[in-house]
Amino acid sequence: MTVAVLGTLSAVCCANAQDSTTTTTTTEQKAVSDDTLPNSGFYRAEELSIDAFGMGSIGQQTIDHISGARVQHNGRAGAGVGANYFFTRYLGIGGDAFTENTAHDFVDSASGNLIWRIPIADTGIAPYAFGGGGYQFDEVSQKFAQGGAGIEFRFCEHAGFFVDARYVFADKTQDYGVGRAGLRVSF
Repeated sequence: MTVAVLGTLSAVCCANAQDSTTTTTTTEQKAVSDDTLPNSGFYRAEELSIDAFGMGSIGQQTIDHISGARVQHNGRAGAGVGANYFFTRYLGIGGDAFTENTAHDFVDSASGNLIWRIPIADTGIAPYAFGGGGYQFDEVSQKFAQGGAGIEFRFCEHAGFFVDARYVFADKTQDYGVGRAGLRVSF
């Protein structure tokens, strides 16, 4: 249901962005640096975004001896939501929560991160790196630190897809990896 709501929001945002486009012709051209227009293009300063994603996790043993069969047997799948706020085009904070099952706690893990993204001109592509920490509620209650990287592709000004991976340094259990892929809507 969350993905359907975000999909509808992204369709409306893309339609509104296309409808509000105007063309202005001037005879004078000025060189403008990227820093003087923080709200131009696909990625802006003071930007809030909402994420809906599917995710998967694998344990340290599978990471050390990676194979398709090990991932299929030992991997766990789930879904989650997140929110991000960028103070500048390049630096922001984000939080997310996900569940791999609903047998115990509805939220299995929640985390916060400092995010550094690098928009590539007006392509809609922005690689990013992040680091932070959080708390795991299920199966073992524990604190963790994490670091990772990903890439986002905006297919219109306010909506896009993202994929990322993180390595989680667990407090009480073996370390593990988490991968996410989903839809991001920005405001």
